[in-house]
Amino acid sequence: MWTAARVATLIGRKFHVSYSVSGATRLMHRLGFSPRVPVRRVAERDEEAVRVRKEATWAEVKGPGRPAGPTSASRTRQASPADRREAGPGADADTPRS
Repeated sequence: MWTAARVATLIGRKFHVSYSVSGATRLMHRLGFSPRVPVRRVAERDEEAVRVRKEATWAEVKGPGRPAGPTSASRTRQASPADRREAGPGADADTPRS
């Protein structure tokens, strides 16, 4: 299958002109080309064997996932009970600053 990236590379090598991937896509559409995916199916395909193999492969790749439990809203630092103050924000508002 010819992708837009491959076409852009080919144009650059053949004609010494630089095209971006999106530029190559627009050029192909202007020339009447559209993306096509070849259909490759074996005539003697065993659907049951394919299903069993997909299930076995997916079980290996998937992994255990996240552990259940409390989470943090922070994407950069996990919550820690040691970092929490006893009182909430603004609890010391009555105390004058020095």
